[in-house]
Amino acid sequence: MKEVTEAVNNLSIAEGAAGAAAPAGAEGHKKNRIQVSNTKKPLFFYVNLAKRYMQLHEEVELSALGMAIATVVTVAEILKNNGLAVEKKIMTSTVDVKDDARNRPIQKAKIEILIGKTEKFDELMAAAAEEREAAGAAEEEQS
Repeated sequence: MKEVTEAVNNLSIAEGAAGAAAPAGAEGHKKNRIQVSNTKKPLFFYVNLAKRYMQLHEEVELSALGMAIATVVTVAEILKNNGLAVEKKIMTSTVDVKDDARNRPIQKAKIEILIGKTEKFDELMAAAAEEREAAGAAEEEQS
């Protein structure tokens, strides 16, 4: 888990990278969209990625298809319960996805959750950064 956190902390977000987690739909790339997969990355990768996106944008859109819907709802709930985000809008729909095995379209459920920063977001993130620095300093003293 520590490696995942470090990887996200060292992540630099380039323009159009919001769709890097999964292919973008017909709407194209939004700078503040995270497309969640439940097979590609662990849950806390997306939690930490959403925190990084919220540092850059006032709102972040979490999007998922099919079985990944549970993952995206969990990410949103973790951010809400930690006091970092508020839900602004939840949109559900179905999309046609081509099934290569049967060579015909199938319908998949889609969810989009728009979350925004809380008033205390920057304060909480600064406190978490201070805790990480203090833990790092304590670790160096022990070695």
